[in-house]
Amino acid sequence: MSVFTPVTPERLVHWLTRYSVGVLTELQPIAEGIENTNYFVATTQGRFVLTLFEKLGAGELSFYLGLMAHLARHGIPCPAPIADLSDNLLGNLNGKPAALVTRLPGRSLEQPSREQCAQLGALLARMHLAGRSYGAFLENPRGAKWCRATASQVRPFINPDCQRLLDEELRFQALYRFPDLPRGPVHADLFRDNTLFEAGGISGVIDFYFAGVDCWLFDVAVCANDWCLVDPARNRRLDTERTLALLGAYAEARAFTALERGAWPLMLRAAALRFWLSRLHDFHLPRAGELVRVHDPEHFRDVLALRAAADFAAPWPG
Repeated sequence: MSVFTPVTPERLVHWLTRYSVGVLTELQPIAEGIENTNYFVATTQGRFVLTLFEKLGAGELSFYLGLMAHLARHGIPCPAPIADLSDNLLGNLNGKPAALVTRLPGRSLEQPSREQCAQLGALLARMHLAGRSYGAFLENPRGAKWCRATASQVRPFINPDCQRLLDEELRFQALYRFPDLPRGPVHADLFRDNTLFEAGGISGVIDFYFAGVDCWLFDVAVCANDWCLVDPARNRRLDTERTLALLGAYAEARAFTALERGAWPLMLRAAALRFWLSRLHDFHLPRAGELVRVHDPEHFRDVLALRAAADFAAPWPG
C-alpha cells in the first residue's frame, strides 16, 4: 500500500463521476505496503479505499475482485468492490487499472492475544469454506515457480550463509508436492496488518491482491508465522498457546486431515521462504515510489532458519 502513482483530488473528482458514490470530501495516501498505490477516499455517501494496480493484469484482477465480492456476499468481513455505472468492478485511472472498494472499520494489532488468534483461525476456516463455491481459478502467483525464479534474482545480493540457507530450503521444498491436500482460494498474505479489530472482534480482512488457489494449510502457515510469534522483534519462535488456539479454532469449523497434520512443519517452512524471498526482492530490487515502505528481510530469514532447525517441533492440537 505505497504510493507509486500520485492522484490529485481534481483528477479523482472527474474519475468518480462514473460511480454513484457521492461527492469527494477527502483523499489521503496510504504509506504502508509495497505493491500497489492506495488512497483512503471519503465521499458524501461513504468511506472507500482506492487502489491503482502497479503490476497486476486484468486476468489476475478479475480473480481478486471477484473473490472479494464472492466472500463479502457469503458474510466474510472483507472489502466489497464497488461497481461503476456500467457495472464494471475495474476501471482505469492515470493509466493504471484501478478499483474502489468499501473501507472497513477497525485497527490492526501489534501483539494479538490467544483469543484473537482463535478468532483469526475461525474466520480463516470460514473464508476457505466460502471460497469453495467461487468458480474462477488463479494459481498462487507466489508459489513454488515464483520462489525459484525470485531466488535466482536475489541470490547475488546475499551473503554465503544466507545463500546456503536459501539453496538448502529450495532443495528441500522441491522434494515435496501436496496434490492431495485440501485446496481452494487462499488469501496468502493475512498478516496482522491485514486484519482489523473493533469492539473485541475481527471487523475486516483486507488486501487480497496476493490471493490464489493453493493448499489451505499454506494459508494457515502464513498466519501462524506472523500471528503466533513469541516476540516478533526478538524471538521468532512459535508461541505454543497462541498457535494451538489458531489451529484449534480453525479445526472446529473445518477439520484438518491426517495428511495436513504430516505436512504442517513443511508448510511453515514454505510460508517463511515465500516471505523471505519477497522481502529480499523488495529490499535489493526496489521500485521507485513517492511513498514506499520496505520490510526487513532479516525477519523472515530468522523465521525460516528456526522452522528448518533439526530441533523444531511444530505445535499441533491433540
